[in-house]
Amino acid sequence: MDRGGKGLIEGGEFFPGPVAIPVNGILDLHAFDPRDVKVVVSEYLAECRRLGILDVQIIHGKGTGTLRRTVHALLQRLPEVASFSTAGAGEGGWGATFVVLRAEGLGP
Repeated sequence: MDRGGKGLIEGGEFFPGPVAIPVNGILDLHAFDPRDVKVVVSEYLAECRRLGILDVQIIHGKGTGTLRRTVHALLQRLPEVASFSTAGAGEGGWGATFVVLRAEGLGP
């Protein structure tokens, strides 16, 4: 999956251009601009579903909780999301969310 915009490179510098995101069921949002999160999450989940990856972990970090709330609000509105929950203590706790997607052909 390619995303336009800025990407983080070694040393913490940003560069313009598309960023390749591996679609492996784990999405780490730390390198993304918060303004892009809704699009990134939506596109990533759609690609996971297309590939048959139905269990996804979204890493948003603990911080102030703003990003977590944004992600959870988005997940509530996506019909392809069967369920989601905050990760357990040994799996990221408040800093990660587990998502279960509906299989293609089995609902929205």
